[in-house]
Amino acid sequence: MNARPDSARDRPLERKVAYLSRPGAFPERPTRVDVVETHRSWVFLTDAHAYKLKKAVCYNAVDFRPLAARHTACLEELRLNRRLSECVYLGAVPLTDEPGGALALDGTGPVVDWLIKMRRLPADRMLDALIARHALDLADLRRAATVLARFYQRGPSVAIGADAYRGQFARDIAINLRDLSQPEYGLPGSAIVATCAAQQEFLEVEAAVLDRRVLAGHIRDGHGDLRPQHVCLEPTPVIYDCLEFDRSLRILDPADELAFLALECERFGAPEVGPLVFETYATVTGDRPPARLVDFYRAFRATLWARLAIWRTQELPPDRWSPWIARASQYLTLAAGHGARLR
Repeated sequence: MNARPDSARDRPLERKVAYLSRPGAFPERPTRVDVVETHRSWVFLTDAHAYKLKKAVCYNAVDFRPLAARHTACLEELRLNRRLSECVYLGAVPLTDEPGGALALDGTGPVVDWLIKMRRLPADRMLDALIARHALDLADLRRAATVLARFYQRGPSVAIGADAYRGQFARDIAINLRDLSQPEYGLPGSAIVATCAAQQEFLEVEAAVLDRRVLAGHIRDGHGDLRPQHVCLEPTPVIYDCLEFDRSLRILDPADELAFLALECERFGAPEVGPLVFETYATVTGDRPPARLVDFYRAFRATLWARLAIWRTQELPPDRWSPWIARASQYLTLAAGHGARLR
C-alpha cells in the first residue's frame, strides 16, 4: 500500500512544486495560488482553476514513475471524469523545460510532466461542507442523485461471474479481519469479529441475493470513490474526482456505491441522505435493491474503510497514529450497526 517515490525525481518534483506555487506560472495571472498536497498528487488552486500534478510514485498496482504513465493517467482521468462532470475537466497541460532551465506551462521545450486543468469548484457547495453547516437543501441533493442514477442507467453492464463477484467480498472481509485485529491498534476485537462474521454469513446464506444483482446486469463501471467531498451541489450538480488508476475498484453495483455515499453522509451526521438517494435512484431506474443487501454493502464498506484508515499508520510514526485509529473506530461503529441488522 505504501507509496515508493522515485528518488531520482525527488529534487525535480520540489522544483516543479515551487514553480507551480507562484501566480506567475499560470497564464491567467491569478492573485494567489493555494497549494494542497494529497496522497497521490499536488493540487494548485488559482482564482478560477485547479491544476493537478500527479506524484511520481509506485503503488502495489500502479507505477506512476515514468512520465508516459503519468500522461496516460491524466488522459484516463479526463475521460472518466467527463462522464459526470464534462464542464469541469478542461484538459491535460504539459509542463515544459525551457531554454535556460526555466519551467513553463504549455511551453515549447521538452515535456517534463503533465497537469490536469479543471474549473475550480466552490468549496462551500460541496456536500460535506453543506452537511457541516446544516445547509443541505434536499432538492439540490435530489438533483445530484438523479444525475448519478442516469449515469448508472446509461452505463453498460460489466461482465463478471457471480462466483467471482462474491469472491471479491470474501477475500476483502478476510483481509479486513486480519488487519484490523492486529493488537498494536487497540481496536475492539469482539466487534471486528462480529461484523466480519455477519458479512461472511450474508455471503454464504444469501448468496442468491448477490447473484441476482450480477445476473440482472447491475454491475457497472462506476465512480469508485463516491464521497460527499466529491459531490458539488451547483445548480447543475457535479460529481468529480473518480478513481482512475485501478478499473477493478470501479467495477461495482450502483447500490454498493450509493450505500457508500450514504454511509459517509451518515458518518458526517446526515443519515437522511441515504433514503433520499436510494428513492431517487429507484424512481429513475426502476431498480430497488433489497434493504438487507444495502445493509451488507454499508457494513462491508465501513469495515473496508476502517482498514484503509489503519493502513495510513504504516506511513507514520506511532505518535501520529491516533487520528487514524479514531477514524477506524468510527467506521467500525457504523459497520457494527449495519452488520447487526444483517443478523
